[in-house]
Amino acid sequence: MTGAPRRQAKVVTVSDGVMNGTREDRSGTALEGALKEAGFDVIEHSVVADGVAAVAGELARVSAGFSGLVVTTGGTGFAPRDQTPEGTKEILEREAPGMAEAMRLASPLGRLSRGVAGIRSHCIILNTPGSPKGAVECLNAVVDVLPHALDLLGEQPTRHP
Repeated sequence: MTGAPRRQAKVVTVSDGVMNGTREDRSGTALEGALKEAGFDVIEHSVVADGVAAVAGELARVSAGFSGLVVTTGGTGFAPRDQTPEGTKEILEREAPGMAEAMRLASPLGRLSRGVAGIRSHCIILNTPGSPKGAVECLNAVVDVLPHALDLLGEQPTRHP
């Protein structure tokens, strides 16, 4: 039995603590599980330190030549080192504000997220918070529209209701 090919995803954990080995990467692991449950093959999971340059560099690397979804976790809040949105904006070609807004509406604490969503080449990049629950809630807020968005981005035939 052959079904539709599974979509591919990559997870990027942004955390000084995880990078230094002083903190467990629970949010990255939670995102991997949620993505797999949603029908994605997670083909890479990387960890990078907080900071604009580190985030921009890692997102440029993981999106190069890749068609699919890239989800970050961490660095979207108010702490001084929370610079994931700024690093993401440096490499985005187009923003997708509707996705970022939907993710913020996933829970009352979403109002504290500065995360962005957008497009780089054939990738959709989503910033989610660093808590496992928040990361999964944000992903789940948009996961239903991701297949259609990825088809549009890849210039695949789509159906509109």
